Amino acid sequence: MKRLIGNLKGDKVIWSFVALLALLSFMPVFSASSNLAYLGRGTGNTLGYLMKHLGHIACGFAIIYFVHKIPYQYFRSISKWLLPVVWIVLAITMIKGTVIGGANASRWLQIPFVGISFQPSAFAALVLFVFVARYLSKTRLKKIDFVESLKELWLPVFITLFFILPSNFSTTALIFSMILMLVFIGNYPFKYISIILGTGLLLLSFYILVAKAFPDAFKNRVDTWESRIESYLNDKPNEDDYQIEKAKIAIASGMVYGLGPGKSVQKNFLPQSSSDFIYAIIIEEYGLIGGLGILLLYLLLLFRFVIASHKATTIFGKLVVIGLGFPMIFQAMINMAVAVELLPVTGQTLPLISSGGTSIWMTCIALGIILSVTKKEEEIVQEFKDAAKREEALQKLIDRELAEEDEVEEVYSIDDRANNPIQAVINK
Repeated sequence: MKRLIGNLKGDKVIWSFVALLALLSFMPVFSASSNLAYLGRGTGNTLGYLMKHLGHIACGFAIIYFVHKIPYQYFRSISKWLLPVVWIVLAITMIKGTVIGGANASRWLQIPFVGISFQPSAFAALVLFVFVARYLSKTRLKKIDFVESLKELWLPVFITLFFILPSNFSTTALIFSMILMLVFIGNYPFKYISIILGTGLLLLSFYILVAKAFPDAFKNRVDTWESRIESYLNDKPNEDDYQIEKAKIAIASGMVYGLGPGKSVQKNFLPQSSSDFIYAIIIEEYGLIGGLGILLLYLLLLFRFVIASHKATTIFGKLVVIGLGFPMIFQAMINMAVAVELLPVTGQTLPLISSGGTSIWMTCIALGIILSVTKKEEEIVQEFKDAAKREEALQKLIDRELAEEDEVEEVYSIDDRANNPIQAVINK
């Protein structure tokens, strides 16, 4: 175990928080999966879902380990070449996407001959964040030309978002807002950001108008978006009210200390109890203390991302940590806000805690890249320490040689006085 921990490089505090969140996920997932087990198999046995979640977490940590061993600079060029591949996969998902876990959107792609379902939008977000960080680090020291940035930066961004938008508005909005935050931090001119924001809103409005005018022309979820927003703003009943009401009952039942592990009642009624609404189940079973504890862990992880970004030795490294770390925490806040009805239903999972392979694995890839950045900083610090040790050892060697020379000269001086008669008379 000590040898294994010794092979884990990078920020040990981030490793610790990630491991703690993963460990804390097992009991809520095990408890919340009972309704899925009952509906899927008719037995109510959640052990299979627990083992599946264990497998996802184990694969996730293997991903973190192997990714954090790769020098993070390699992802700089990889992101550019992966974008066209992402577009192709997203286009296939738009045409042949499948529905999984009771969600009413075709966001998953079934991998042939493997039997694994994959959500391409999560992977597209990772590639896009690294791509934006690459562009910002490349243009950091020169004046940005807006027309050129439209071609090199914003055209790829809007193409990617166009493929994600029809089936997943919340993910599209999250990615776009995080990119705007990233370019603002990366010193992209604010007046250009305002133009891009306005353009994005105009394109979204145009998409909604076309979808409303030609509802059968292509797959879209505009009616679902409208229903959720109207329900949130005007208390108008819709299909999501059932989940919200059950989540509110779960939170109210938990009170301060909770009902206890595995004693949730609303897990049997919430369709997405192990994923989108797992935070409500956590509060029901572990109370306000458990809910605030999870929130605190994410905030501490955010604080550690800020420190890691500050310590990074390159602009690209700083932007990558921000671009991959902040969306992770922001997604967690959205999930919690939905559970307590501060936001309309979005479908965002709770990173590292909610069940689901794609969500866990994409989060782990992001964490691996962040840890690779912190690993490089540690290597540089270690190189300085090694250089200082070598310099200190060399100085000690020189001091010892000088001391030995002084001793030899002193011996010769004593011998010369002893053998010199004149000096002997003077001494006498």
